[in-house]
Amino acid sequence: MRARFTKVTRGRMADAADRNGVQSVAIAAAILKALAAGGGELPLKGLTAATGMPRAKVHRYLASLRAAGLIDQDAESGHYRIGSAAVTIGLVGLGRTSPVRQVQDALPRLRDSIGETVTAAIWGDHGPTIVAMEESDHPVTMNVRMGSVLPLLSSVIGRVFLAFMPEAMTQPLVADERRKRSSGLLEKQELSELIADIRQRKVSWAQSPLLPGVDAVAAPVFDYRGKLAAVICAVGRTEAMRTDSSSPVVKAIEEAARELSHRLGHTG
Repeated sequence: MRARFTKVTRGRMADAADRNGVQSVAIAAAILKALAAGGGELPLKGLTAATGMPRAKVHRYLASLRAAGLIDQDAESGHYRIGSAAVTIGLVGLGRTSPVRQVQDALPRLRDSIGETVTAAIWGDHGPTIVAMEESDHPVTMNVRMGSVLPLLSSVIGRVFLAFMPEAMTQPLVADERRKRSSGLLEKQELSELIADIRQRKVSWAQSPLLPGVDAVAAPVFDYRGKLAAVICAVGRTEAMRTDSSSPVVKAIEEAARELSHRLGHTG
């Protein structure tokens, strides 16, 4: 009887230790995440406020994290900052996180969920460049293939790049497009209002932006720095794909873009 009691007691103690260990990891992770969200450096008061934990508890965990090299403390200000070990871990993770690979992996699932052709583009030497495409069972006829460079002014993908890329990179291409095509493009004021709307909504849609009867919707994917990493897009026949804020296709594109951004380390 005593042996069984001892075995049961030891088992319960081991389970309790496991739970405490898991809880300790979760608390340490919360402190590290708060530090990262604060720009990588915060005073103890700031970490206490950000985590909602008692000051003494945060200080105790900071001591352990510092001993592990996951955080450092500035000798002059006393502020805590991301440590060299945490930086190493982060760099290894980022090295395995390629925006192109992430969107290529995500597009088949997105295509299957909405039943429309989907594409993805990154910024190339000559502008928005298609790097991935998954066609649906009812493909649309369009002159876009892998490696195609899209216009900034008249494509939904291009307009997302206009909204979130630095003007120094986009304006020479915009000027070139206006020079080559003197009509059929949005006027500067109209374009400015559209870009402001895209920045606010983080989605761009249009009816027949490049081809008659083919609608498109696109959304930005951001990286851990908050910079535009890629743009994903769905295209389909006008009669089959509604493009407005309540459209299931628009909502699916927005959700997929948020998920991809999260995978790339974006916290916004």
